[in-house]
Amino acid sequence: MDNTNTIKPRIWLSSPHMGKDEFSFVKEAFDTNWIAPLGPNVDGFEQDLCRYNGSKYAAALSSGTAAIHLSLVLIGVKPGDEVICSSFTFSASANPILYLGAIPVFVDSEESSWNMNPEFLETAIIDRLAKGIKPKAIIVVHLYGMPARINEILAIGNKFDIPVIEDAAEALGSYYEDKHLGSFGIMGILSFNGNKIITTSGGGALISDNKDFIDKARFLATQARDKAPHYQHSEIGYNYRMSNICAGIGRGQMKVLDERVKQRRYNFKFYENQISNFAGIDFQLELEGASSNRWLTAIIIDPSKTGGKTREDLRLAMDNENIECRPLWKPMHLQPVFEKYPFYGDNTSDKLFNRGLCLPSGSNLSDEDRARILKCFYSVFQ
Repeated sequence: MDNTNTIKPRIWLSSPHMGKDEFSFVKEAFDTNWIAPLGPNVDGFEQDLCRYNGSKYAAALSSGTAAIHLSLVLIGVKPGDEVICSSFTFSASANPILYLGAIPVFVDSEESSWNMNPEFLETAIIDRLAKGIKPKAIIVVHLYGMPARINEILAIGNKFDIPVIEDAAEALGSYYEDKHLGSFGIMGILSFNGNKIITTSGGGALISDNKDFIDKARFLATQARDKAPHYQHSEIGYNYRMSNICAGIGRGQMKVLDERVKQRRYNFKFYENQISNFAGIDFQLELEGASSNRWLTAIIIDPSKTGGKTREDLRLAMDNENIECRPLWKPMHLQPVFEKYPFYGDNTSDKLFNRGLCLPSGSNLSDEDRARILKCFYSVFQ
């Protein structure tokens, strides 16, 4: 009897993809004994990010969540303040609001890009002002690397004098009208988690054209130690700085970032070319003037047009073939921890969540991987 293990190799949703130079930066850190949360790689990585993204200043941090937290601290968010946030996102976009004892106000999506709907944003602001509360900030998320209607959102922020913070954690390498995401708002957030378009194994960054913000972020991220020969602290600080080892990985990853964007966009075109002929399947759309890094290719499946076949039918078929897929983010206003907070919208994000699926999108997908994925589509929809 043949007892050979016949389990097919796992196809991951979005796995790390190393280049050729990461190890040389890490080895240099070992060789020079820079095994610390500061060092030449941290400085170099920050400079690399600024050169690429067009922002003047950057602080390399331990996570994108840390960057959001610090951005809110820097603009003075206090307990009881309100912060407007995209509802259709990962919880890390909203958690730091509660870290500070503030109140999240969630805004729904629009149907094309799936990002924050500017009309509902303005409705939310007008209603909060009518209640005697002026929101302290707007956190807009560029979902799955897709540019939001950032110019419209900025115009609304300017109209009501409310700063806009860009959660571009998933959007490094995406741009709108030839300007990189994260560089539009008062501050931008990047993430280098293991599943992102480039990784430092973990980590993130806060970027801005405001030098004071970034200088203060670096100060707060290193436990807010005052300039003194002893350890003295006049403010509450955080242990949020990126390590020199992780930054070394990031420096190597920056060298292949454009190639990774190209590979992810290739995956999207493959899916678009191969499955658009199936009725009832639609993609997240780029706005005019926008270019997404296509960090994840995501689709919507309408059972009324597929003969009753659902998102779950496809996900389970993929899982049976050892292929990882993931439903779209469950909106924050539906999450048990956030459901008591204000929400403005028409439940577009609810519908997207119920019908949406993220497809394997790694820059290291092979032709064989894509063929296996496509076979699952045919098994379900044909």
